[in-house]
Amino acid sequence: MTNNIEETLIEIALKIAKQKKGCLLVIMKSKFKYAPLLGEDIKPFSIFDNKRRLEALALLDGACIINQEGFCEGYAINILNVKMFKGYGTRHCAAYTASLEGNTSILASEEDNKVRIFKEGKMIMQIDPYGKEEASVKARYAVNIMESIGIGTVATVGITMLAPAIGITLGAGVIVFGTIHFMSRILNNLKNNIR
Repeated sequence: MTNNIEETLIEIALKIAKQKKGCLLVIMKSKFKYAPLLGEDIKPFSIFDNKRRLEALALLDGACIINQEGFCEGYAINILNVKMFKGYGTRHCAAYTASLEGNTSILASEEDNKVRIFKEGKMIMQIDPYGKEEASVKARYAVNIMESIGIGTVATVGITMLAPAIGITLGAGVIVFGTIHFMSRILNNLKNNIR
C-alpha cells in the first residue's frame, strides 16, 4: 500500500512542480507536532479516489498529511518545531523535520521546480518534472528505484550525513543521493537488471 501512496503523491507533486508551484505532502507513520493553519471543513478522504481534490488542497500553504491507508487526514498544516535544513527555505525545513520521525515527505519546490523526497531526516531523491515522460511514469520509476535498492528501509542515505555523499542521475530525470557505498549498490542493481 505504501508504494501506491508514494507513487500517487510523487505524481501529484510532479504535476504541481510543472505548474511552477509548490507543495508538501507527508506520509505519516508516526506522530509529530503540527497544527492546522485553517479551519478544516473537509473530512478525511481517499487520495486514490480524489486525486484532484488532494492536488487542490496541496496548493494551500502548509502540508497535507496522508495516513498509511492512503487517506488525507489534514491539509494546510503547519509543522511545528521546525529544524533547519541548511541552504533551503521554510518548506524544505518542514519536510526535513516531518521526516525525522520515520515519515516520508514529498516536496515540490516552487523556486526550482524540482520534487524532493525526504526519509529519516535525509533528502534521498530529486526528480525533475520536465521531459518526455509523463508524471505517472516518473513516479512509478522513482518508487521502483526506492523499492529495488531498499531506500524505504535504509536510514543511512542522504546528503546530511558526515560521510561524503554523492548523487547519481538515473533515467526519467531522477537523482538519488547517498554515500559512495550506497551508490555502488544502485549501480550494481542497475547492471544486474540490464542483463
